[in-house]
Amino acid sequence: MKQDGVQGETCVLWTRTPHPAWVVSPRVCGHPQPGFLLSLLSLHRVKTDRGPAAAPGDALGMASAAPQPSSQTAEETPGFVDAFLHEFPAPLSPESPLPWRVPGTVFSQEEVEGELADLVMGFLGSRSAPPPLAACLAHEAVSQLLQTDLSELRKLPEQEDEDEEEEKAPVTLLDAAGLARSLFTWLWEACSRWQKQVPMAARAPQRQWLVSVHAIRNARRRMEDRHVCLPAFNLLFGLSDPVDHAYFAVFDGHGGVDAARYASVHVQANAARHPELPSNPAGALRAAFGRTDEMFLRKAKREQLQSGTTGVCALITGKTLHVAWLGDSQVVLVQQGQVVKLMEPHRPERQRTPGPPSPPWLSLQDEKDRIEALGGFVSHMDCWRVNGTLAVSRAIGDIFQKPYVSGEADVASRELVGTEDYLLLACDGFFDVVPHQDVAGLVQGHLLRQQGSAEHVAEELVAEARERGSHDNITVMVVFLRDPQVLLEGGAQGVGLSEPETSSPPRS
Repeated sequence: MKQDGVQGETCVLWTRTPHPAWVVSPRVCGHPQPGFLLSLLSLHRVKTDRGPAAAPGDALGMASAAPQPSSQTAEETPGFVDAFLHEFPAPLSPESPLPWRVPGTVFSQEEVEGELADLVMGFLGSRSAPPPLAACLAHEAVSQLLQTDLSELRKLPEQEDEDEEEEKAPVTLLDAAGLARSLFTWLWEACSRWQKQVPMAARAPQRQWLVSVHAIRNARRRMEDRHVCLPAFNLLFGLSDPVDHAYFAVFDGHGGVDAARYASVHVQANAARHPELPSNPAGALRAAFGRTDEMFLRKAKREQLQSGTTGVCALITGKTLHVAWLGDSQVVLVQQGQVVKLMEPHRPERQRTPGPPSPPWLSLQDEKDRIEALGGFVSHMDCWRVNGTLAVSRAIGDIFQKPYVSGEADVASRELVGTEDYLLLACDGFFDVVPHQDVAGLVQGHLLRQQGSAEHVAEELVAEARERGSHDNITVMVVFLRDPQVLLEGGAQGVGLSEPETSSPPRS
């Protein structure tokens, strides 16, 4: 989204339904109970004011405009399906314009699921679809489309240079506009069927979520951050796993927004389809980052893209927290008022101290040695940089800096015991000026001033970073693991940093 000055996006979630960041309003998130979709068809309209227009196709939690909380009284509205079919009484005709903007002219076969889920979730969110219903409809439409014969939508790739090595398997490209039109037809048919008989939804949620997100362009010319807030992970990808998954991520692009947008669409889709997700979620996250990097590099080669992105994500599976990261976007955990360091960012100058790996999530090889062993170099030009250019040593994309800039993520896991307060995910625009040990005090101060309301906590943290001199894009996401009112009543139990108790799974 185009943002002017400090204008940004706020996403506050606290409802009893999954509520990803592409539909923004005050709610708490979880999975629907059996038969819950039946009640969704007669829900009240959310209290919202529309912010700046969202960038079409910019969904799955990316930094796009969204409705803002309003003090206006909510009014009852027809069920979403009825409203949808009233707006679209029939499928689109061949001459009708698409109701969304398609990001690009072609998708490769491996990109289709993620890109289509992004399109339909963005569209449904723009029409205030109840989030669990949106996730279920998106899964239904995308899965039905993927079962059809797509051969008529194939497009030939552009001719590559003869001296370039041929890929082992030729890439299959599909017409993006044709896919989008077919997707809308399947979405319309799903709504038409569900108007008559709504299928039973998933089981009852195991937990609820409160998430606050704020993102600004700040003094930069472009907004290159993207974020994902996906408590409806299981519903969107049709997972039958008995354990709930909730996924949160921040991506900080450089050299353009393409890589950050791509990662915010495909990392979660690749994780959802990884065979080890039920048994080894952290390993699935690591593999998802690697696969997304490989996919984007193929796209970058086809379309002459040069951008890259750092990223950090948190996947909460039941009572276990899994984090994965590339570059200097970071996540911290606050437990009983004390900041717990979960990770070490990837910077070119990072070096290991002698002795066994400690903490356990630190890579066995430091970044400087890894880069130099590959034939690259690390130099200081206002900051430490890889080959005199990038200030991060791991990222998705950056095709001309591979393999020195690695796409292999680090991961860590930690059991949640119930005393954790919240997670904070942010890009370097925040953490470059706000040290970890300040986080707990800033959040606690906000809760004290707002009598326990966390509605604007991310916005206040972003403002604090800007006040401290950050000129970069800034994205902050706070995922509460306990009720903020409880945190306020308990007061700050501790200040500063504590030793991590995370573990890193073996590399496959």
